[in-house]
Amino acid sequence: MKDNITGAEALMRSLEHEGVDTIFGYPGGSIMPVFDALYDYQKSLNHILVRHEQGAAHAAQGFARVSGKVGVCLVTSGPGATNTVTGIADAMIDSTPIVVIAGQVATGFLGTDAFQEVDLVGITQPISKWSYQIRRAEDVAWAVSRAFYIARSGRPGPVVLDFAKNAQVEKTDYEPVEVDYIRSYVPTPEMDMHELQQAADLINSAERPMVLVGQGVELGNAQEELKTFIEKAGMPAGCTLQGLSALPTGHPLNKGMLGMHGNLGPNVNTNKCDVLIAVGMRFDDRVTGKLATYAKQAKVVHFDIDPAEIDKNVKADVAVLGDCKETLAEVTKLLKPATHTEWVDSFQVYEKVEEEKVIRPELHPAGKSLSMGEVVRVVSEATKHEGVLVTDVGQNQMIAARYFKYTKNRSIVTSGGLGTMGFCLPAAIGATFGTPERTVCAIMGDGGLQMCIQELGTIMEQKAPVKIIVLNNNYLGNVRQWQAMFFNHRYSFTPMMNPDYMKIASAYDIPSRRVMTHEDLGAAVEEMLATDGPFLLEACVEEEGNVLPMTPPGGSVNQMLLEC
Repeated sequence: MKDNITGAEALMRSLEHEGVDTIFGYPGGSIMPVFDALYDYQKSLNHILVRHEQGAAHAAQGFARVSGKVGVCLVTSGPGATNTVTGIADAMIDSTPIVVIAGQVATGFLGTDAFQEVDLVGITQPISKWSYQIRRAEDVAWAVSRAFYIARSGRPGPVVLDFAKNAQVEKTDYEPVEVDYIRSYVPTPEMDMHELQQAADLINSAERPMVLVGQGVELGNAQEELKTFIEKAGMPAGCTLQGLSALPTGHPLNKGMLGMHGNLGPNVNTNKCDVLIAVGMRFDDRVTGKLATYAKQAKVVHFDIDPAEIDKNVKADVAVLGDCKETLAEVTKLLKPATHTEWVDSFQVYEKVEEEKVIRPELHPAGKSLSMGEVVRVVSEATKHEGVLVTDVGQNQMIAARYFKYTKNRSIVTSGGLGTMGFCLPAAIGATFGTPERTVCAIMGDGGLQMCIQELGTIMEQKAPVKIIVLNNNYLGNVRQWQAMFFNHRYSFTPMMNPDYMKIASAYDIPSRRVMTHEDLGAAVEEMLATDGPFLLEACVEEEGNVLPMTPPGGSVNQMLLEC
């Protein structure tokens, strides 16, 4: 027998049916009936009250990235809804599955410029996989099921449900709905055996093959298939920023990070390999540098689930469409065992140069000031390289990605494509709910912290065990570095006057410590990790420290700068 319930309660039951147990949100007038229904579902649906709707979207992203589940946020109409737009756009470009449910004025008021009315569907259609307005209570179960199916299937991404207030209070005969097919929507292309054989033939004939590992490996849970693939053919690999934890840092074929601030070897050898195999990555401009000179000597094999990425930036000689967990396994069956010893060993030349000119000075600085990389490496080592790294955007992001080490999958959460300052703190909160058994290390700059600093209130209320590491250099560091290198040291509005973070942490009842010397760093990090619950560690680092190596803007990947 069907239950006759309100649309708001139908939403609660539909979320339960989808396996949702955590929601990040903020109440308001147009979503109030839903929050009233939520009052009776608190045992099964844990609602985390954030301090700003942008924080709800980023927290949902952090939750999704570490758990592999769909993140959910619940907000009101008008400014509540528009405050999530940055998070929606961020999730779209970084392929993060979230469902944003926003209140809306009743259908009778649509188009009248009613209080807190905004065309959320029109705003979010270009930055979401699907954006839909629920106008009738009877459509709730179908819309929710469809939303979750679209968000999690194929290449994941954000979905927006705009929930009219009348649909929240009207009654409907509820029964759960299962959407697993949408006409004209093909989330996972079928494998083509001819493509698989072509890819295998190119790889088998290669003398200097190189694999580029993207986040698609993590999204597809294909980490073991990737290892088997590269090990059988003896192929060195470089990882994109988002793909860093898809392959353990210590794996002998992992040659480091690709991109503008990546490692020297994989960047230079991109322009020396004869077959370039991209797996679940989109040839972002920060990875390719100058496209006109990018890997022109190589045949390109591109594994991807999204046909839109094929030939978008880099022309593929062979495109292998499908779920990489399946396509990698099938191509591996066709590969001949190989070692490519001389080619793999060629990376050592660049590793030695980078170690001498960049890594050793960064990890063991000669001056009195702490270096950013030194702090990151001590934190990583203290977690036995098993922590989850959540970063903000800027120097802190690049330095953390470089010097944190990864031994487990889904260990890096960062805003890659959109580059959203303020992402780190709320995303780290979400990560603590997505993987409560792991240590979540939130590494951010002084600029990024202040963009979403109000989420310290969420941490206080939830006692979320976020280990906050603030790399404080009193600058907007990344912009300052570019000003130093390309704008003749004209530091236009990048110096930062900062508050006393110890006092702020104290006001939120968060234990804290400030560290300024090499000698005190280890003990401070140990205190942070030994403290139950949240902790804020302010590391006062060199004010004009730079992140190196660096491919200059518009430069080629084999022209990395090792010094400023």
